[in-house]
Amino acid sequence: NGLLKKAYELSVLCDAEVALIIFSNRGKLYEFCSSSSMHKTLDRYQKCSYGGPEPNVSAREALVKEHSNHQEYLKLKARVEALQRSQRNLLGEDLGPLSGKELESLERQLDSSLKQIRSTRTQCMLDQLTDLQRREQMLSEA
Repeated sequence: NGLLKKAYELSVLCDAEVALIIFSNRGKLYEFCSSSSMHKTLDRYQKCSYGGPEPNVSAREALVKEHSNHQEYLKLKARVEALQRSQRNLLGEDLGPLSGKELESLERQLDSSLKQIRSTRTQCMLDQLTDLQRREQMLSEA
């Protein structure tokens, strides 16, 4: 959240087009784009970054590098789209195109996530209970 907030603040304070893509260690996608479309910003970035050859590089090497960079860009773009689709599925949206096996896998994922959330919530409640018991004991001793 802090990074997303800073990206927003930079876009406002500097009147700049800012795009931020973050993948958590669990593969969750977080993104921010100050313009109307992340794809347009990525396209603009790709054109600016890979648009022209570097000095002292042969035309063939520049073409190979540009092709390689474009391939990397396409892979990243496809990955972003796949993660966005996955995120929508996890939110219960766009489930129509999924097969029975895919829906079953999604259900297992959600069950696993729910178990983890409940476990974390239970641990949090136990920690709070322990803290309250400790406070109660301190008050009764005083």
